[in-house]
Parts: sequence; C-alpha cells; structure tokens
Amino acid sequence: MSIKSLTKTKPDDTEEAVLKALQQYVLEHPDAEVVTYRQNPVSIRIRVIDPVFANLDRVGRQEILEKVIEKLPDDVQEDITQVLLLTPEEAEKSFANFEFDNPIPSQL
Repeated sequence: MSIKSLTKTKPDDTEEAVLKALQQYVLEHPDAEVVTYRQNPVSIRIRVIDPVFANLDRVGRQEILEKVIEKLPDDVQEDITQVLLLTPEEAEKSFANFEFDNPIPSQL
C-alpha cells in the first residue's frame, strides 16, 4: 500500500485534496500503489496500479475510482486530466505508464 506525489515541489492545495481523497482508496485496497503529480498549473495526473483491476474492464475500473473523485469539489476535479488504472502486469508494458514516469515537459 502506498500513496505519493511525484511533483517536484511540495504539492499545492488542490493536489493535496486529491491525495487526501485517494487515501480512502488505498485503505480499501492495500495492494494498490497510487501516485499523483502536477504536470502544469491546470493538470494533475493520477496513476493507480492495483491487482484488483485484473478482473475488471476499463469501465469497471473507472467506476471504482470515480466514487472517490466525485467527492472532490468541482474545481479540484477539473484539474484532473489523466487517470491511469493498471494492473501490475499492464504497468510493465504500458506506454501511458512510461510517459507517466517520464513526462514530456509541459509548455505551460
């Protein structure tokens, strides 16, 4: 179980709110690894790697995490621009996961 931010500076209030909301997910899914980072002033990315996703399609995965995200204020939700929901096996092969770990610098 882990949750962290990859943002190079201290997470701002919006990212902190996202991290706090995701804490509940981590408590309910002890094998999950949750990571956030702020790509630019208007974009927060989230990655959840969880073995429980192996038995779910994309919609099922999204429904689980949406229960957490929908509790956030609208202005916080608006900053969430990417949500990756992967199994550990998928994370090893995913191009989106590679880009998450090695983001292209934002022009903003």
